[in-house]
Order: sequence, then structure tokens, then C-alpha cells
Amino acid sequence: MEDSWVLFMLMLAIFSVKVAANSEGDALYALRRNLHDPGNVLQSWDPTLVNPCTWFHVTCDRDNRVTRLDLGNARLSGSLVRDLGRLTHLQYLELYKNNLVGRIPKELGNLKSLVSLDLYHNNLSGDIPPSLGKLKSLRFLRLNGNKLTGRIPRELMNLSSLKIIDLSENDLCGTIPTSGSLSKFTEKRWVFFSIRYIC
Repeated sequence: MEDSWVLFMLMLAIFSVKVAANSEGDALYALRRNLHDPGNVLQSWDPTLVNPCTWFHVTCDRDNRVTRLDLGNARLSGSLVRDLGRLTHLQYLELYKNNLVGRIPKELGNLKSLVSLDLYHNNLSGDIPPSLGKLKSLRFLRLNGNKLTGRIPRELMNLSSLKIIDLSENDLCGTIPTSGSLSKFTEKRWVFFSIRYIC
């Protein structure tokens, strides 16, 4: 009886890991379907595989959970998808220097393990989602060189782990928040803004 129970628990654990891996593969493939890829950098992204850990530009941990997405300077165009918010173990989201358009999905605020969010030098527009203020592990936030508008969300000031925040070269307005995490910046931490003062 005890052996059966151990075997059942082991099978349940394996099934849970496979479901999580498939869910992450589905999320990444939703992004793939939303992008134009003239350089075929995403050609290895095969949704029929058990998990996305063998795909180029995707890094996983030893439990086959996606921890890194490296697609900087890949000549991609299109828009981000809400499904990215399902990559709950993601630590690095590197999509800089592409031609991404549209809004930053508020669901990126679900990426509790995220350390680096690099979306700089694209053509993203709309507001900076206040939900990014939930990313307590975030150390690097670079959204510069886009077409973002509106105010800098006060929620970003709760990000005590931030070392670099760059929101320059956008069309942001209002005042620069000086409380919270920004008040703790030292010479080793950098903050870059360029904003209009009238919204």
C-alpha cells in the first residue's frame, strides 16, 4: 500500500511538471504566432514538443521551467501577448531592439521571479502598466526608446530591488516620483527619465 502511494505521488509530480511545461510552451507559442520573424530565429519553436526547453533563445531550469527568453536585436515585429504572464518562473525577458508595437501587457505584472525586463528601442505605445509595481525581484527595468505615454506609475516606486530604471526617450508626462525606491538610488544605481511636465 505504501509503495502504491509513493508511486502515485511520483506520477502526480511528473504530470504536474509536464502540464506546467506545456502551459509555458503554449504561452511562448502564442507569442510566436503574434510575431513576424524574417530571420527565422524562432524556427525551432515547435509546439508539438513536450516542453519549450529545446527551443533556441529559451533557457529553462533543471525542472524544465522557462527562466529566460533572449530575443534581443532579432529583427522581430508584431506585438506582445498577455500569455507571457503565465511564465511565472521567468527571470529575464529580453526583447530589446526589435520592432514591437502595441501596449505592454498588464499581465507581465504576474512574473514574480522577473529580474530583468528589457523592452528598450521598440515602438511600444500606451501607458506603463501599474502592475509592473508587483515585480518585487526586478533589478533592471529598461523601457527607453519607445512611444510610451502617460505618467510614470507610482507603483514602480515600491520596487526596492531596482538597480537601473530607464524610461527615457518616450513621451511620458507629469512629475518624476522621488519617493520609495528612487530615493534610495546611489551612484551604483541609475535612473533615467525624459518627460514632459504637463499631461
